[in-house]
Amino acid sequence: MLLTLLLMACKNEKSEALALGDWLAKLELSESQQLPFNFTLSQVPGQGYIMKVYNAEEEILVDEIAVKGDSLHIRMPVFEGYFTAGFTHKGMKGRFVEPSKGRSVPFTAVHGSAPRFEVRENARVNISGIWETYFNINRANEYPAKGIFMQNGDHVKGTFRTKTGDYRFLEGVVSGDSLKLSAFDGSHVYLFMAKVSDSTLEGKFYSGNHSIEEFMGARNEGFILPEADSLTYLREGYSSFDFAFPDTSGRLVSLKDPRFKDKVVLVQIMGTWCPNCLDETRFYVEFLKENPQLDIQFVGLAFEYAKNREKAFEAIKRLKERVQVPYPVLLAQYGTSNKQMANEKLPMLNHILSYPTTIFIDKKGEVRRIHTGFNGPATGDKYEEFKEQFAKTVLEMAQE
Repeated sequence: MLLTLLLMACKNEKSEALALGDWLAKLELSESQQLPFNFTLSQVPGQGYIMKVYNAEEEILVDEIAVKGDSLHIRMPVFEGYFTAGFTHKGMKGRFVEPSKGRSVPFTAVHGSAPRFEVRENARVNISGIWETYFNINRANEYPAKGIFMQNGDHVKGTFRTKTGDYRFLEGVVSGDSLKLSAFDGSHVYLFMAKVSDSTLEGKFYSGNHSIEEFMGARNEGFILPEADSLTYLREGYSSFDFAFPDTSGRLVSLKDPRFKDKVVLVQIMGTWCPNCLDETRFYVEFLKENPQLDIQFVGLAFEYAKNREKAFEAIKRLKERVQVPYPVLLAQYGTSNKQMANEKLPMLNHILSYPTTIFIDKKGEVRRIHTGFNGPATGDKYEEFKEQFAKTVLEMAQE
């Protein structure tokens, strides 16, 4: 009898193990709208489950997955967001939580290979090309964006660029005259839905379950956004940039420190919660690896959502460890990412329009350039153009 009970227990435990392979997840943004994304689940002996989340060309490796009974805790890499869920062999149900932002989104997932969006009829339009787009239309905070898309049959990939960065890797479909795009990267919970004609689009942008913006767009292959180097600058009366904030050991670091003397210095205004900042940080880390001969200094100034100093430093340490950031990241602010409050910490700037923003300082301590935002890998040619211009600028400054 004891042997029978043990065999039944093992059988039950095995039947409730998570199914490996393809899964389709959905985040509930409203009673009528869900954001889908695809992921795969695998298992490494002795290490547990490994999850891979997909957005177009982006692949996000998630290796912090804890199972206890029929409960599951999945922590996203770098960002603080996590899934907490109950599960069966082929199903999950719970919530995606971002504690510092006070956000929680219902979540379900079903095992099996399935498309991100259902295509109910063949595409009647092709949106490949450039779209001049405006979000929050007819409101005081209306802002422009550049839609960049490539459609193959019903399938669409691309992004929206704004003055302050891009909406990263969007993927979706055109079904009839309806466009659906989504991205989930551990921080962004983005869903775009629009009606499309050959020359116009009109729709809604859902950011999690906390924000909805209306947008409109029109084809315009010649549309250009304002130059990123013209948006942020030193206020009149200031001739230099300076700061003094603590590092992860609690030591106050200032631009006047010996390590920065007579060096080219790049100051990165950022946050550990910001996907565009993560893209930029990864680029900087790679640039330093590829150019070890350059005698230059980087320093990050982190403006954090975390409610207290301890949690903010934990987030900074996590970023540095997961991305192997070799330069100091200082805590400039915690409890909010409010840009007006951030500007009070750096009063020499006309404004902080975007996270990230990078200040280029030459060997004499003079500000040579301020680059607002970051257009990452999802922007294709724009990203390649940025990398080329960045390397040219830094190398010229280092050789002066």
